Amino acid sequence: MKAALHALAAPAPALPAYIASGNECVLFEHAWRHRLPVLLKGPTGCGKTRFVAHMAARLGLPLHTVACHDDLTAADLTGRYLLRGGDTMWTDGPLTRAVREGGICYLDEVVEARKDVTVVLHPLTDDRRILPLERTGEELVAPASFMLVVSYNPGYQTLLKALKPSTRQRFVAIEFAFLPAEQEIAVVSAESGLPPDRVRPLVALAGRLRALKGHDLEEVVSTRLVVYCATLIAAGVSIADAVLAGMIEPLTDDSDVKAALLDVTRAVVG
Repeated sequence: MKAALHALAAPAPALPAYIASGNECVLFEHAWRHRLPVLLKGPTGCGKTRFVAHMAARLGLPLHTVACHDDLTAADLTGRYLLRGGDTMWTDGPLTRAVREGGICYLDEVVEARKDVTVVLHPLTDDRRILPLERTGEELVAPASFMLVVSYNPGYQTLLKALKPSTRQRFVAIEFAFLPAEQEIAVVSAESGLPPDRVRPLVALAGRLRALKGHDLEEVVSTRLVVYCATLIAAGVSIADAVLAGMIEPLTDDSDVKAALLDVTRAVVG
């Protein structure tokens, strides 16, 4: 009895830290309450995955996350028959589990998956909200608590890897960008433990390096990389070494580009 009372009195787990830059939290909650699928788009490392984790905890929903890649198939999401102890048994994939049990199924970088994946998603993104399982003969109806969320980085889209307009228009879309400087400083400071006044030049540097995208860089400095850099500095690593390891080396292997980025670094942070 005491153990039960202790469990009831235990504090709720803290929400994953997230600082809203607009009305994305309100939009997401309305989408969930009205059973609408959501598409998140924005650059790598700008907080899309953290946002989904925050909202799942905020709404009290289980979160099923799938990191999409070139070899991800529809069967990886829905499930397959596997041999167990000499018997062939059906095993649900993460999408099927989410539909059966409720909660958020989050497909991160959905454009990286094979084309047959989007076909499986279509019946879940209209008023039917069903998941047909041809292999088992089932047609699962998603419960009210189920929500489908996908994300992608528009900067990575090519003719071979892009969401078709017919797929995009099945979702409520929320665009993400990097936070304004003061908000990004607050996030990086909270995540790394480095005081805001020491984070400020790192965020300023990230802003300068982001302006180089399309010229010397294919991708820009993410907030995640700024956090890594600040974490190294908080641990006692010199600013020069931390910036090199945390912000420059992850961006390029080209020695000339690296030298140019270091020149920018010296101009901003010394």
